Amino acid sequence: MPKKKQPQTLSSVKNALLILKSFSTYEPTKKVSELAESLGLAKSTVSRLLSTLASEGFVIKDQKTNAYRLGMSVLTLGGIVTNNLEIHKESAPVLYKLVNDTGETAHLAIMDGLDTIYIHKEECNHPVRILTHLGRRNPSYCTSSGKVLLAFSDDHIVEAVISQGLSPYTENSITDPDLLQEELVSIREKGYAVSTEELTEGTKSVAAPIRDYQGKVVSAITVVGPIQRMKDKKIPDIAKKVMEAGKEASERLGYDERYFKRF
Repeated sequence: MPKKKQPQTLSSVKNALLILKSFSTYEPTKKVSELAESLGLAKSTVSRLLSTLASEGFVIKDQKTNAYRLGMSVLTLGGIVTNNLEIHKESAPVLYKLVNDTGETAHLAIMDGLDTIYIHKEECNHPVRILTHLGRRNPSYCTSSGKVLLAFSDDHIVEAVISQGLSPYTENSITDPDLLQEELVSIREKGYAVSTEELTEGTKSVAAPIRDYQGKVVSAITVVGPIQRMKDKKIPDIAKKVMEAGKEASERLGYDERYFKRF
């Protein structure tokens, strides 16, 4: 049988997208030389692509440093995507209520590839400086939301996360594949996950799954705060409220627990 042809892609478009994806919370600005080296492209190519992106507002050049940062066009597109995500619209009031019930910041997270991304955030009245920016990518194996999403993912997703390496971010990060597998089994049994200083020191979070009308876990709802406030004795009560919030958000998406219990 003849080999199936791979879809054709425009290298210039692909390279432009790679440039945009190179920016992150940790590295919000980039110079031509840095991008050329990291992407393996010629400086002239990167320079032309950046000029084109700048003309459409996707990047902005700092005339003093010659470094580029993301422009407002990216924010505009991101807003369109977020506002049209059903999970975002249906979960927003649930997040707001969860913040009032727990007194801590709440998030909505989804899985993209092997990473976890926050797509909505409701701040509490006394927020602390925690790295939970919207759109931020986090390793799934050391956040409560990520572990929830992994726990209800297909086996090949978990295997892919493990195969790429479980790098430590703190001394509490799970780096042993067997321990991670045990943790995921426990999460499925309990219905929630806890992360204590696994990604960021001084923070603790609790997450529960959100299911769609088919019963598939499509998102995680999370409460995060400083360990001084998120004490161990409070976790059972917080976990109960987070799971209730996850159930309410699931029902808003059409999930009917009674239907799935029949099978």
